[in-house]
Amino acid sequence: MQQRAFDKYHCGGLWTNTCCSHPYPDEDVKDAAFRRLKEEMGIECDLQKSFEFIYKAEFDNGLTEHEYDHVFVGTFSGNPVINTDEVANWKFTSMDSLQQDISAHPDKYTPWFKIIIDTMSLKS
Repeated sequence: MQQRAFDKYHCGGLWTNTCCSHPYPDEDVKDAAFRRLKEEMGIECDLQKSFEFIYKAEFDNGLTEHEYDHVFVGTFSGNPVINTDEVANWKFTSMDSLQQDISAHPDKYTPWFKIIIDTMSLKS
């Protein structure tokens, strides 16, 4: 997972999924996920689509996001090479530890990431 760069236009400094992206026009969603994973984290690995969802969130800066998101998962061992324009920090953690921390400190996490973790918990 990553901590978003502190100067992002919303949710700066919050912990979230390993990368986020918006596909280029006519770009396949999986290709966009692969591209952004490399651009943000320096990671290349096989990705498999897990699920998709719609979320809407209002942020402190007055911005509202209403998005249709696709979640991909992959396996990587090693240390990411982060793009500091996008990422402040990163960490590997267990799902149990993550769920406990989200419950104890929900304000440290992006709104969409909490939906992802809740959904993944239901799928396992």
